[in-house]
Amino acid sequence: MSAVEAFDTVDVIRAKRDGHELETAEIEWLIDAYTRGYVADEQMSAMTMAIFLNGMTRREIRDMTMAMIASGERMDFSGLGRPTSDKHSTGGVGDKITLPLMPLVASFGVAVPQLSGRGLGHTGGTLDKLESIPGWRAELTTDEMFAQLRDVGGVICAAGSGLAPADKKLYALRDITGTVEAIPLIASSIMSKKIAEGTGALVLDVKFGSGAFLQDIERSRELARTMVELGEDAGVATAALITNMNVPLGRTIGNANEVRESVEVLAGGGPADVRALTVALAREMLALAGVDDAEVEAALDDGRAMDTWRRAIRAQGGDPDAELPVAREQHVVTAERDGVLVAQEALPFGIAAWRLGAGRARKEDPVHHAAGVELHAKPGDEVRAGQPLFTLHADEPARFARALEAVEGAYRIGDPGDRIDDGGPLIADRIGR
Repeated sequence: MSAVEAFDTVDVIRAKRDGHELETAEIEWLIDAYTRGYVADEQMSAMTMAIFLNGMTRREIRDMTMAMIASGERMDFSGLGRPTSDKHSTGGVGDKITLPLMPLVASFGVAVPQLSGRGLGHTGGTLDKLESIPGWRAELTTDEMFAQLRDVGGVICAAGSGLAPADKKLYALRDITGTVEAIPLIASSIMSKKIAEGTGALVLDVKFGSGAFLQDIERSRELARTMVELGEDAGVATAALITNMNVPLGRTIGNANEVRESVEVLAGGGPADVRALTVALAREMLALAGVDDAEVEAALDDGRAMDTWRRAIRAQGGDPDAELPVAREQHVVTAERDGVLVAQEALPFGIAAWRLGAGRARKEDPVHHAAGVELHAKPGDEVRAGQPLFTLHADEPARFARALEAVEGAYRIGDPGDRIDDGGPLIADRIGR
């Protein structure tokens, strides 16, 4: 004889459809029943659309987040004997910040358990980038992860399937039901995994602009506030930076290309925007972990962060000195006239890199590690006729035509004195204590 369920699924859907606030017990039951398969996908699809249209209160979002955490296991880093701090980015074009950030923060004695994912569509995945390093492996056992946190101080690896399994089911459903942008669903998805991960401090890099998940800055602020509140409610010291994704971050888009640029930053160089955002996020992570007045830029310049990077890569089977993949074919696009580069939209360049093979359309698709885009000029730079603006990299030259279609009209050369269309400062706001 089957157990009697605490609630009727259709009644709970109707309540949210009609704009009512769901009770804690209803939310806990819904997430549990969906995880174990009692609530069907089509029913949860109706619920996600009701949430998308009617929203949720802070209490409902917190209840949903905690119910998703309760669907799986929680990690505990208290035995490490050092503070833990982590970062999550909502993703963007050329966003390689995790790569230099983890070793930089770890070099100050704060453990960084950076559980990361793979790319889908135009946003790159941290694990895909690192897998362009020969021998490096993303899948670690819990024991291996803890050993690396003790020995090296930081780890970037795949999240285990046991963390917030309800989120995995719900995430896949949102993707095919037009409800990806619902802030209660985004916030509970991100924060359920990060809270279950067990970090003591968390810094959120919430993007806005052309290449961002949420293009409107006010929506990005709302998401950041919601996630900071969820973190604080769960006892995790949390802050968020609202950062500009109107223009690609750095000068490279694509897996191996972005690893090269990250190593340049760890060597004390690299593009100014990548270095500036890495430093800003590191300061936030360290301050929330109780390390104030850290000489963050000095640790990039004197080799401490690079040493930690090399040890972390070796610990996961990679060779930090190995040659990274290089694409077989290149296509250079040059400036048609003298002037100033006044526009360079992030999203079209992200789509171009994806079409070149740097990303995947389906989870099971392979990525081409050498594929991508290299930017030779950024908005505000003076250019001369015939000067290279960007280079497309691909193993198959047939991919160039569709990549060029993606960036048509996405960059513009103007005259000195014309307004630079870059969306404003790199860091637009900070939210948190």
